Amino acid sequence: MRLVPRQTIPAAAVVFVASLMRVVLHGQAAAPAKPMIVDNVFKNVTALKGLSVDDFMSTMGFITAATGSDCISCHVNAGSDKVDWAFDTPRKIAARRMILMVGTINRDNFGGRQVVTCWTCHRGRDRPVVTMALDYVYGEPILEYDDILGPSPGEPSVDQVLDKYLQAIGGAQKVASITSFVATGKSVAYRGFGGGGVVEVSAQAPDKRSVYMKFPEYPDRGDSIRTFNGQTGWIATPLAVVRKYTLDGSERDGARLDAQLSFPAQIKQVLTGLRVGPSTTINDQDVRVLQGNGPNGTFATMYFDQTSGLLVRMVRLGRSPIGRIPTQVDYSDYRDVNGVKFPFKWAFTWLDGKDSFAFDNVRLNVPIDAARFGEPLLQK
Repeated sequence: MRLVPRQTIPAAAVVFVASLMRVVLHGQAAAPAKPMIVDNVFKNVTALKGLSVDDFMSTMGFITAATGSDCISCHVNAGSDKVDWAFDTPRKIAARRMILMVGTINRDNFGGRQVVTCWTCHRGRDRPVVTMALDYVYGEPILEYDDILGPSPGEPSVDQVLDKYLQAIGGAQKVASITSFVATGKSVAYRGFGGGGVVEVSAQAPDKRSVYMKFPEYPDRGDSIRTFNGQTGWIATPLAVVRKYTLDGSERDGARLDAQLSFPAQIKQVLTGLRVGPSTTINDQDVRVLQGNGPNGTFATMYFDQTSGLLVRMVRLGRSPIGRIPTQVDYSDYRDVNGVKFPFKWAFTWLDGKDSFAFDNVRLNVPIDAARFGEPLLQK
């Protein structure tokens, strides 16, 4: 069994293998109407029974990120057509023990709250560090804020932060008039995997959004698609054995948040318990930090440039049995579109990959076929 050093292949680089890992089917099946539960789709799942497929895959991403590993670290021949996902390797057995251990620690010591996770000890290593390095002890401290922020004295109010943002992108009245948009351009996956792709992001208020990615340089690869129609979401990943599945857990709640927050005028209605946390910096920019609660234990943290008021980052956190699942979107290159400033560059990052979007055309308040947000149709 070969371990891949984190500095050689970081967790985000497992996007290709992670896409292949939506697997271990009992048999080929069409997209089901009922929620896809791992017990009915995957073989030899013991420690994570009862999860939806989307939550299961997010949990796998959490484990690879926390341990700095790759799928091949636990699964024989991962990344090839000879993979045996169900086989119990020593590391896979150890991972099960660790999942149960973390659950026991949180249950017996913290009332079931997720205070301890894989990341608490591993921090991107296959084995946790035991002894502190003195250079680290006496070096410049790395500031890491808590996931959930409390109110911070001396910061502007929620209304002041949001009002400045809305004014910066065109004014509250103009922003509230946006009911849809379609943005098209180029996409590049992490480390250029798949070559240069093309992307179309469509959104319709209050809660519909889709992301379609095509890869002209690799036509046999098929399209990568994420959709949410206001109630149900889907993911279609062409290179996967489970080529398409519904979103039934935390990923569905995240897809809803993504769709709703595509329209800035809705922030106060979408997020509850809004609070302003301590200011920080992102890429040497001073930013204000605003956080609010979403559905079913999800929440979102938004970072606004202190000078311009523009949104530069949004991080949403979903739930899993072993820790919160972060998804991050960085925004830049704001340009005027019919009197509204729209970010023409997005960097979409999650535990299993990173996509960079550079739009060259954005249209506001255009009609969008409802099918665009529905269940994706897979290519034969």
